[in-house]
Amino acid sequence: MDGARRTLLQGLDELERAQSNFKVTPQFSSRIYLHSLPEVEGSSPKEIAEEFSVVVDKLKSRLARRLIKLRVDEIETKVRVRSTDADGNPMVVPLRLVASSMEGEWLKTSAYIERPDPVTGITREYCVIGEGKEAICMLDPYDGANVIQTKRAIARRVGSTYAYDFLGLLEVGLIQEWDTYLSGLSSANSVPANMFEAQELLEGDDGELYLGKREIGTNKVGMVAWKVTMKTPEYPEGREVVFIANDVTVQSGSFGVPEDELFFKASKYARENKLPRVYIACNSGARIGLVDDLKPKFNIKFVDEASPSKGFEYLYLTDDVYKSLPEGSVNVEKVPEGWAIKDIIGTNEGIGVENLQGSGKIAGETSRAYDEIFTLSYVTGRSVDIGAYLVRLGQRIIQMKQGPMLLTGYRALNKLLGREVYNSQDQLGGPQVMHPNGCTHEVVDDDQQGVQSIIQWLSFVPKTADALPAVRESADPIDRPVEWKPTPTPYDPRLMLSGTDDAAGFFDKGSWKEYLEGWGKSVVIGRGRLGGIPMGAISVETRLVEKIVPADPADPNSREAVLPQAGQVLFPDSSYKTAQALRDCNNDGLPVIIFANWRGFSGGSRDMSGEILKFGSMIVDALREYEHPIYIYFPPYGELRGGSWVVVDPTINEEKMTMFSDPEARGGILEPAGIVEIKFRLADQLKAMHRIDPQLQMLDAELEAADNSDASAKAAIEDQIAAREELLKPVYLQAATEFADLHDKTGRMKAKGVIKEAVPWADSRTYFFYLAKRRIAQDGYVARLKAADSSLDSQSALEMLKGMCTADWEDNEAVLEYYTANDGAISSKIGEVKTAAIKAKIEELRAQL
Repeated sequence: MDGARRTLLQGLDELERAQSNFKVTPQFSSRIYLHSLPEVEGSSPKEIAEEFSVVVDKLKSRLARRLIKLRVDEIETKVRVRSTDADGNPMVVPLRLVASSMEGEWLKTSAYIERPDPVTGITREYCVIGEGKEAICMLDPYDGANVIQTKRAIARRVGSTYAYDFLGLLEVGLIQEWDTYLSGLSSANSVPANMFEAQELLEGDDGELYLGKREIGTNKVGMVAWKVTMKTPEYPEGREVVFIANDVTVQSGSFGVPEDELFFKASKYARENKLPRVYIACNSGARIGLVDDLKPKFNIKFVDEASPSKGFEYLYLTDDVYKSLPEGSVNVEKVPEGWAIKDIIGTNEGIGVENLQGSGKIAGETSRAYDEIFTLSYVTGRSVDIGAYLVRLGQRIIQMKQGPMLLTGYRALNKLLGREVYNSQDQLGGPQVMHPNGCTHEVVDDDQQGVQSIIQWLSFVPKTADALPAVRESADPIDRPVEWKPTPTPYDPRLMLSGTDDAAGFFDKGSWKEYLEGWGKSVVIGRGRLGGIPMGAISVETRLVEKIVPADPADPNSREAVLPQAGQVLFPDSSYKTAQALRDCNNDGLPVIIFANWRGFSGGSRDMSGEILKFGSMIVDALREYEHPIYIYFPPYGELRGGSWVVVDPTINEEKMTMFSDPEARGGILEPAGIVEIKFRLADQLKAMHRIDPQLQMLDAELEAADNSDASAKAAIEDQIAAREELLKPVYLQAATEFADLHDKTGRMKAKGVIKEAVPWADSRTYFFYLAKRRIAQDGYVARLKAADSSLDSQSALEMLKGMCTADWEDNEAVLEYYTANDGAISSKIGEVKTAAIKAKIEELRAQL
């Protein structure tokens, strides 16, 4: 394996050097050829062919990014195998091993035994090795340039990958995901067989979709879709995902009526089956066209035939031409020259407004899909007009660096502005625009990395929209302490989630994945695993960050603006980001943990005009609508104050939200220094001085005993008192601040019932694991009870479970053990509830007769 990898790397290095030649075009196709001269002993040709297939699969997973970058479509190896003939005589069998993409599947392996002419030594036929294929021989194993290669070249020209080749990339990405997962486990797990299968969603004669296969490259519609079955670490038995992709090789990937219909039906299929839906976008927007048959047939009625520059009155058709046209293809009126054209209708579908109607149809379908199932879009090459709206309506976007999202091309804008302002599409919709503005969640370098990100994102998503989150086995012990601890000074909040090499963080090692990194930088959002349980996470940036507003090239007076944003403060963009993250995680079916550490909202005039109130209120809306557990936790030295407390208080959604705090965290209306300025002012501090300080008490006694007639003595005592007060002011200000701070500590929050429990940071990982796992099981039982008896609400169902539970209801681990041990008894109880509910319904109907 190592030797094969070294050899392939040498070939890739040579290709990379060749690629530097300016004559090499972006759509070229590469091949690697290796002729091994030493003869191989001890293995049969069939065994070598099988080993070659295994080696190529491994090399594809490890070197996929370079293979794609260098556009390697074929790898060929020729070896000589020492063997014996039927009579036992020694012989050498030439063997040709090929991994080729020429038939459509990416680097599909095949093997041939060469049969040379006994006289000339030139190979006269190539016989295929494989199950049931030994009798198949051919004169030439090399396919010439075919439709698939042409289509690949077209896709590469726009900076993308041919739509059908994404299936190969998905399989490679799945292998990489398994390799990464198994490398961290001590148990002897293995990669499952047949881990990837794709069935294309095809339209039948009746317009309905059916699952099937067709020869790659034969599609006439620029939209393709598959139902993919993948065996993932979360679902080793297999999970299904619907993939929809533009085929940029068919009319530039534009959206016509047939494309809109296939997209709509495939998305609807995903919704009806509650499956995740992934859209791979590479398109040129709504299809435009004209009735080309009329171009050579119309005439022009000029105002002055002798001077055409004076303009024209109308376009017309002669009588003979009009009569030769299909009925209804134009609307006309009679004129002396023939027939003046009023409307051109045409006979072909998909050249104008009907495409816009189809675009509206799939826009509405995508919006519905986001509300009902998991939707994810990957932008590669380009996505224009309706294509850009579709990916935004799906909300979650992965964007390739060379994949701009556009409403209008830069050349059209330059024409509109009357001067050359923009010089590339990236200035309008590249990652440098879409990542900082919150449209793009993640930016990737190439299609293989994009596919890998799709698989990683899917790993956090349940099998179906109504399923519970999938738990994968974790090598990171759940009972280990959280070693990386936040500090009182500003720090990177990502480290408390992911940890470092020396100090483990809250989530399982290597599981933290951040999204929307370039937007709303004062909040950090993402997903991670806690003991294998997928969770959404929202954390707070404690350091000063900068928001950059780029200059507009169309406005010569505009300048780039750098706006500082303080840590632990909610701004308009970070408020919107928080609400967006909650909506996404809710649709993903994930529990969420919010590491709350906000001092409040930014209320300056700039942010007030920037709609801070609107976006802050969206957080409340998102929490109120959340359908899965939400845990709000104050990390060490964290604080939650004022309006920022209000928008995450558990009373917003008591059924799903619970609040916790580290003993070293704080919560209150104002910070202690602010409270002191209002409620423990200098006068109160002076009273405390005179009540506590012995010297001031003595001076107060002397002043009271002093003779009123001796003004100088009283003045001297008052001066001493003033001097003593001045000396004590700093320490009593600190004492007053400490007094105010004691009102904000975890003990008072627990006593007042605003938090459920004080959870030390070191133990938080273990505590929240058992709580999350308990809630997953508990919420499942509650949902089943409510389904069994429609008269039950969540609280009633929970009380029923509590009545059955013999464990300490406040001990998450004990309750979880009870649920695990008594699942059968609980299921039986649910069955009894359902039977009783049906009987009650029957009695109710009888009473109404």
